[in-house]
Amino acid sequence: MRELILGGVRSGKSKLAEQHALASNLQVVYIATAQVRDAEMQARIDHHRARRPASWQIIEAGHNLAEILQREARADRCILVDCLTLWLTQLLCDADEKVLRRELQALLDVLPSLSGEIILVSNETNMGIVPMGELSRRYCDEMGRLHQQLGAICERVTLTVAGLPLLVKF
Repeated sequence: MRELILGGVRSGKSKLAEQHALASNLQVVYIATAQVRDAEMQARIDHHRARRPASWQIIEAGHNLAEILQREARADRCILVDCLTLWLTQLLCDADEKVLRRELQALLDVLPSLSGEIILVSNETNMGIVPMGELSRRYCDEMGRLHQQLGAICERVTLTVAGLPLLVKF
C-alpha cells in the first residue's frame, strides 16, 4: 500500500501520517528530509521529534530518497517519508538539473516495486495564485507534476484540511 498525504502548512498531514504508521502495526522507519538551516527550522524539527515514538527508526535523507526507500522497504515495515516538499526544495536549491531529474525519476521508478506500507507526506502548494518569483513558480510546477505522478502510483491519496482527512483516492 502506498499513500500520499497532502495538505497545507499545519494542516495536520504529518500527524495523520504518524497515526496511519502507528495503526499499521508494522515496524516504522521514518525518513526525515528536513535540514537544519536556521533556528525556526530547528524548532519545527524538534516539534516533530517530540511526537514520534522512540521505537521508530529515523533516517535522514538527502537527495538519495529513492535509494533509501529501496534499501529500507520490506513487507514487515511501514516507511513514512516526511516530507517531499523539503526534499524537492533541497534538490531545486542544491542540485543541478541532471541530479534533479535523476532523483525525481528514481523515486517514481522505485515506488511501485516497494513492499510494505509507504506513506508520503507533502505540502499541497498549488491551490493559490501563481507566485511572483521564478524559483517559486518552478517549485510549484515541479511539485504539481510530482504530485500528479505520485497520485497515479499511490493506492490512496488523502488531502488534509483543518486536521481533517479528505479521501481523494482510495
